[in-house]
Amino acid sequence: MTKRRKVGILGVPLDLGAGRRGTDMGPSAIRLAGVRRRLARFCDVTDHGSIHAAEPEVLIAGDETMRFAGEIAATCARLRDGVVKILDDGETPLVLGGDHSIAMGSAAGAAAWLAKRDESLGVLWVDAHADLNTPESTPSGNVHGMPLAVLLGHGPDVLLDIGPARPVVKPHNVAIVALRDVDSGEANRIRKLGIQVFTMREIDDAGTGTCMRQALDAVMDGTGGFHISFDMDSLDPGIAPGVGTPVPGGLTYREAHLACEMAADTRRLISMDVVETNPILDEKNRTGELAVELILSSVGKRIY
Repeated sequence: MTKRRKVGILGVPLDLGAGRRGTDMGPSAIRLAGVRRRLARFCDVTDHGSIHAAEPEVLIAGDETMRFAGEIAATCARLRDGVVKILDDGETPLVLGGDHSIAMGSAAGAAAWLAKRDESLGVLWVDAHADLNTPESTPSGNVHGMPLAVLLGHGPDVLLDIGPARPVVKPHNVAIVALRDVDSGEANRIRKLGIQVFTMREIDDAGTGTCMRQALDAVMDGTGGFHISFDMDSLDPGIAPGVGTPVPGGLTYREAHLACEMAADTRRLISMDVVETNPILDEKNRTGELAVELILSSVGKRIY
């Protein structure tokens, strides 16, 4: 018999990094959609609860070019340590966000765990946005637009200190999928670093399968495994309305499932976060329900 995968769920109800309130309720929306119950049909599942995250009403935003950076960093450090413990226990971490700034903690935890084995991490970034801004280039000051830059070693010390090293991941081991909304500073960074990028135009032209094979080759090239950071705004708003920064023309239902299924087929996925679900903007928890379906595909659900 095939050994059942062990999955450890960890919530991060954080929306300090976003420009709109509501993603702090994302973990609850995904849990209410039955993620633990539905995973338990073919995985051994433990829900480890949630990492404490403060609410913006009780804090001072601080530097307007990186609002709430100190508290976000503290939350991500707690998440990093939680991810390492889950991996040490032989479980696959499934982190439920929260805004996309939490990826600095989830990916850092996976990288720290691999570093103990002298191995490196790849990162598959599924997102409408590049999240490659820094305080110098950001048009908003929202930290959820900076996590991939930080993981690649660019940004302020308060955020760079989350990771076990600088950079947490090498540029050639990063692939961005479903990109369609990029700031000028981010575009320059993509060109400078040579990151693998698969825009929606390229997906439309070449097909999801071709793009995903190339993306997976990049994140697995010489690494001990890869982390998926799945932003629900990578999907078309017609099927995932409950996100804070929707961009038309995103992944379809089947394109998204194929991407997740192909990631699972590699058997090299070691951790995952699912971010930016905003129940305030959703319709009867459609986005939370879809998040659960994609999680199931990512950890190996089969139709027979």
